[in-house]
Amino acid sequence: MQEDKIYEYAVIRLVPKVEREEFFNIGLVMFSKKEKFIRVEFYLCPDKFRLMHSKLDYDDVIQNLKSFQKIANGDKEGGPIALMDIPDRFRWLTAVRSSSVQTSRPHPGKSKDLEKTFGKLFEELVK
Repeated sequence: MQEDKIYEYAVIRLVPKVEREEFFNIGLVMFSKKEKFIRVEFYLCPDKFRLMHSKLDYDDVIQNLKSFQKIANGDKEGGPIALMDIPDRFRWLTAVRSSSVQTSRPHPGKSKDLEKTFGKLFEELVK
């Protein structure tokens, strides 16, 4: 029987006007220390983005999200943060910030299959 794996996840949010604190979910970051697992995925619907009437540039937001992925993946193009160990990268990605791309506070969970759980959470919370 497969053992439960403990993980944490946070929802990545787009906050088009930080001062209004309105947001919509655009991605997910999930991490398990014991399993040395970290994953970031995002989906930013261009039509929904345009409806927000924001001064943000769609391509700039996408580049920001790709940076999140590079950091999570430990890609050297993600800068010095990407070279940190996995728990530190997750903490950096989920740190409180006042930018247009933010994350929820981390939530814990247990799973026998981290990839399957990631997919389920992504469908439920982002898509």
